[in-house]
Amino acid sequence: MQIPEEYGGLGLSNTMYARLGEITSLDASIAVTLAAHQAIGLKGILIAGTDEQKAKYLPRLASGEHIAAFCLTEPGSGSDAASIQTRATLSEDGKHFLLNGSKVWISNGGLANIFTVFARTEVVDKDGQLKDKITAFIVERDFGGVTHGKPEDKLGIRGSNTCEVHFENTKVPIENVIGEVGGGFKVAMNILNSGRFSMGSASAGMIKKLIEMTAEYACTRKQFNKKLSEFGLIQEKFCFMAVKAYVMESMAYLTAGMMDRPGFPDCSVEAAMVKVFSSEGSWACVSEALQILGGLGYMKDYPYERYLRDSRILLIFEGTNEILRLYIALTGMQYAGKILTEKIKEIKKGNVGLALGEFLSKLRDMMGREVDYGLVGDRGVVHPSLQESSQKLEENIYYFGTTVRGLLSRFGKTIVDEQLVLKRVADVVTNLYAMTAAISRASRSISIGLRNHDHEVLLTNIFCTEAYFKNNYTMAQLEKYADENLDDCIKKAAKQILEKRAYICSHPLDRTF
Repeated sequence: MQIPEEYGGLGLSNTMYARLGEITSLDASIAVTLAAHQAIGLKGILIAGTDEQKAKYLPRLASGEHIAAFCLTEPGSGSDAASIQTRATLSEDGKHFLLNGSKVWISNGGLANIFTVFARTEVVDKDGQLKDKITAFIVERDFGGVTHGKPEDKLGIRGSNTCEVHFENTKVPIENVIGEVGGGFKVAMNILNSGRFSMGSASAGMIKKLIEMTAEYACTRKQFNKKLSEFGLIQEKFCFMAVKAYVMESMAYLTAGMMDRPGFPDCSVEAAMVKVFSSEGSWACVSEALQILGGLGYMKDYPYERYLRDSRILLIFEGTNEILRLYIALTGMQYAGKILTEKIKEIKKGNVGLALGEFLSKLRDMMGREVDYGLVGDRGVVHPSLQESSQKLEENIYYFGTTVRGLLSRFGKTIVDEQLVLKRVADVVTNLYAMTAAISRASRSISIGLRNHDHEVLLTNIFCTEAYFKNNYTMAQLEKYADENLDDCIKKAAKQILEKRAYICSHPLDRTF
């Protein structure tokens, strides 16, 4: 879909690819098969391949004559991609690499003709020393030595092909290296980062279909002489699903639009936020939909339980949400850390004005600062109907900045080891991005007069109000000595459980006599 027209593809933008993702997501197995081929399988050739590699491989990958797969995960390396053991050894004549190793859980592994494979290679560094670095290769099944195991018996996405792929003395020509030798880790991260954003539109497409199906049931099913749709607890579930779908869509298309700008902007953090928010939102929405359907949703005779099984993988593949939360927080805090370091250097040099300014800023925060970034008001860019949500966003953004500065001052470089802290930072910044996307979209809709724009404003205001209070509580937990923070207790309890590798509480029927 995104292969340029000159190579026989459709040349779709990221925005159009996201739009098609809404449609293909109605069958998760088809969506995964297509995504494994296009979003990651051939993406390395597309973003880092030479003109010769593109001309050789892309036309047949575009036509579907060849199927692609992405081979990174190994039995001993999942989230820690840098620890892979598959090895590529350069031949004595320097014309090809010999590839040996195994990859696991490879989507399209049993179907693919072309594999993007990552392996360790020996590279001479600047000091003249030999080092092991990861290199990306284009591997054809026809090179020989490529075999695959039986299809995995999975919980969900059962219609897609997932299997082990083995390489035994597979001869890979040196011209099939993607990028440069030793530059494969960066290629792998760029591939994964560029594909995550579409999970937002795909998840929203699935949830919108689920809303239709469950709404039909709720409006016809009667209990206690009333339709299910008349009960408040059922209405709450439909509102929850609609809000999640709206925000997912907003985040996905905002990110896609930024990625479509000239110059290939780095939107990896935004894409990661879309993935985390959408995958967890999908899982929650599917669970709520099944609750509306009751026993019907649990039966294999109906399609609903399949949505539950299929959506669970979203929190795991293309980077687990735990790893992505660390990435979101640490990548975002790098910039704040640089600014803070420069300020500290200036204060140490005796810049009294800067030190006084920092003190006064903290004093104003303690007394309750009025925040105004210009989103609303006479010169504001947001429609007046979204004024309260915009003010909540502005306030959250300001105090989040204050919170991050406090964390960096308190932990310094050791912040990288504070995973529970980083999780909260990632959750707040993801909510801030979600609020921004929803407000921006709703403001546009009401300004240009799209149908049902009042419904969009309603959903946005609901989400922003809930997110605002969640953010405030999370930031309170991040304060030093906060009563709301139970991190030490959580770590202590987990340590006691893991030392015994069991639940260690006595049974309520146990006796001491």
